[in-house]
Formats: sequence, structure tokens, C-alpha cells
Amino acid sequence: MSFLQIYLQAFLVIMTLMSLLWIISVIIKNASIVDIFWGFGFVVASAFYFLKTGDANPRKIVIVTFVTIWGLRLSGYLAWRNLGKGEDFRYRNFRKNYGENRYWWISFFQVFLLQGTLMWLISAPLLGAQFNSAEKNLNIFDYTGIAFWFIGFLFEAGGDFQLARFKSDPSNKGKILDTGFWRYTRHPNYFGDSAVWWGYGLMCIAAGSYLPALGSVAMTALIIKISGVALLERSLKEQKPQYLEYTKRTSAFIPWFPKR
Repeated sequence: MSFLQIYLQAFLVIMTLMSLLWIISVIIKNASIVDIFWGFGFVVASAFYFLKTGDANPRKIVIVTFVTIWGLRLSGYLAWRNLGKGEDFRYRNFRKNYGENRYWWISFFQVFLLQGTLMWLISAPLLGAQFNSAEKNLNIFDYTGIAFWFIGFLFEAGGDFQLARFKSDPSNKGKILDTGFWRYTRHPNYFGDSAVWWGYGLMCIAAGSYLPALGSVAMTALIIKISGVALLERSLKEQKPQYLEYTKRTSAFIPWFPKR
């Protein structure tokens, strides 16, 4: 099968799963369950690509293992953080603006098909790294990608852990976390997520697939400009006046030593 055939089949798989997830969201009246599925969806896509691209080899095994670890941790963390707390404020606002009687079907296009399409587009390097992996030996791009993944996973998982521990202490309510990873970047979890995906992109390049590696660029753009950093920064500056002082001394994204 060609790259395009496998890629289009994955689109159908992802959209089928997103449609089923949408039906569940309508029943429970909670569109934010789509966020929990985000990481797991890439696990499914990576496994699908693994099965469709021939025999196993070191690069395929590494990338499907890394995606599985990353995706299951992210989905598990979001499930632990969000379940039982009701629908996220973003989707509540959408529901209010469109009206309860309309939002159940609008959410299918606005939330589930949109995120499914983004997931499919961004998953391209996961296929690129596995489709052209006839060479059994890993190369310098593979090892660089592996290093990026480990650094990214450390920042993402470590940042989430530190933030969860900080929020669990009632005395920290209203305060800003500025220790640990959060001392060097205002968004260690988003930086880590981006670095993880650059790891996948480098392994895609290692396999000789260059255009699909743009999926990693797309993930970084999504994190910084749309759903991650930009959105959260606006919210925090409005809710916490002391956050402005934190922004003056702490790097916005790439970890660096704080300004004095």
C-alpha cells in the first residue's frame, strides 16, 4: 500500500472514533471528553500505521512505544484531572452561545471533526517514520529525536506533576508556581509536548520522509498560537495580577534562566 492510501485509511479510523466519542458526549452532555481522547487518539493512529507498514524494525518499535507512553500518560492525566469536574469552561461558553438545543450537533463539527482532522494531519510524521523504515540501523537523526523525546517527556510529565502537587495545597490558592521546571519556563508542559513531537519529526526525517515531518511543526504552532500558550496566557493575566510579574522574569516557552 502507498503512503497516501494508509494515511487516508487512518483518516477514516480517526473520524469513526471521533463520531463515536461525539455520541457519548451528547449522551452525557460534556464535549470536553474530547480533550481526554487527544493523546489516546495518536496511540491508535501510531498502532494503525505500525500494522499497515510491514514488518517491525527498530525505528518502528521505538516510535510506537514512545507514542504509546506519551499518549496514555497524557490521556490518563487529563482524565484524572478533569473527570467529575463537569464540562470545561470553553465548551460551556460555546454551549451557552449557540444554545443547548443546537450545540449538540454543532459540537460534532466545531469540536470533534475539527480535532479529528487536526489529529490526522499532525499524525503524519508517525506514519512517515514507519513507512520508510527498511533500514534496520538507527542513525544520528533517530538518536537526536530520541533525545528530544526524553527531554520533552521529562518537562511535560514533570511540569504536570509539579503543578498538580502545587494545586493540591490549599495554601497555594491564587499563587503562581515559579519553582521546579516552572522557574525556567512559564509552560514546561507545552514546551515538553512540542519537544516530544520534534522527536517524532526527527525520526520521520531519519526514515527519509521530509514532508510528513511538517506535522511536528503544525503541533508546535497549535500549542503556541492557538490552543495552548496564547489561550492560557490571556486567561492567567486576567485572573491573576501577579502573573504579569512572573512573565517579566520567566521565559515564555523555551526553558532559560530567569531574569533578575
